[in-house]
Amino acid sequence: MLYNRVVSLPGQSFFLLGPRGTGKSTWVRGALPGAFRVDLLDEARYQEYLASPAHLSDELRLLPRGSWVVLDEVSRLPVLLHQVHRFIEERDLRFALCGSSARKLKKEGTNLLAGRALHREMHPFLPEELGADFSLDRVLALGSVPVVWMAPSPLEALTAYVRMYLREEVQAEAAVRNLPGFARFLPIAALMHGQVVNAAGLARDAGVARTTVLGFLEVLEDTLIAFRLPAFEARLRVRERKHPKLFLFDSGVVRALKGRPSPFIAPEEVGALFEGWVAAVLRAYAHHRDLYDDWGYWAPADARGTEVDFVLRRGGEVCAVEAKAGRATSPSDFAGLRAIQGLPGLVRRVLVCRADRPRRTEDGIDVLPVAAFLAELEQGRLWP
Repeated sequence: MLYNRVVSLPGQSFFLLGPRGTGKSTWVRGALPGAFRVDLLDEARYQEYLASPAHLSDELRLLPRGSWVVLDEVSRLPVLLHQVHRFIEERDLRFALCGSSARKLKKEGTNLLAGRALHREMHPFLPEELGADFSLDRVLALGSVPVVWMAPSPLEALTAYVRMYLREEVQAEAAVRNLPGFARFLPIAALMHGQVVNAAGLARDAGVARTTVLGFLEVLEDTLIAFRLPAFEARLRVRERKHPKLFLFDSGVVRALKGRPSPFIAPEEVGALFEGWVAAVLRAYAHHRDLYDDWGYWAPADARGTEVDFVLRRGGEVCAVEAKAGRATSPSDFAGLRAIQGLPGLVRRVLVCRADRPRRTEDGIDVLPVAAFLAELEQGRLWP
């Protein structure tokens, strides 16, 4: 079954980045059916352009002005962006530049095409895209990477995805020299999903130097496998934590890296997986719908256990969101949202959980079941 994706087609050239298997090529093929397409995963074509990038220019000259061109996995050969730049300027060609890594594009692509190419990101399937097929339990257990979700055996596909793709992607980038150390680091990083980054602790557990771990974390971000959530500076006359939190992009990948790929989730896993899924959904809507300008988490350094998972800022307004995986709420679930009440610009506080019905507490905190939370995101109603 094909699902409609929420990513929108720009009217000008754009980068479309996202981990492999998230459906970039499928979406571009449907959105631009008549485009001239170059697949750089085709080894013969890759070797041809590697030896002589000018061959691409010879082909592009045959296209009518204003034509669309798709360069799939352009991150394998970013030198081609010189040709892209030239033909945008000289012949008004429009390019869809797909890639599963931002590492090589950071140096060449962003600077070279600044102002000439927009940025889009492709994420695992969102509930809005899956419609009636969405199952939170399945997403938390096996993730929603399209190549896994649509496989005849999702569990086997997930295991293969992690074993082959992650390691091959890293090796293809030539980004890690200490592959044994990186192999030890990956499951430890998965255990840190949703936690504050402690580079020294990660280094100790992986048996590598702290500087090596910092490099490993950068590789995970550059290959779009992980992202860091910064600490939000609320300035409520308290000292706040400064270290970011680490999240992997998909809950199924988290569990597979930990060696626990199965349809059944242990109780101790649920909280971090649910928080990570909410983080991934909020991040996707920021990319697709400009949900917020920046975000972070808030935790006073002097009050352990008091935290707000996500603080979203849009203009001068702030929305605080707490994620709890339980079906019932307790007073402690509201501690962070009540502690941040005095934040300047705060317009709404939301607790997302698996309750049956939405409600509002006496002091104005909205308790939203997952379905109600998703409906607000889809309809753009998270902000009052």
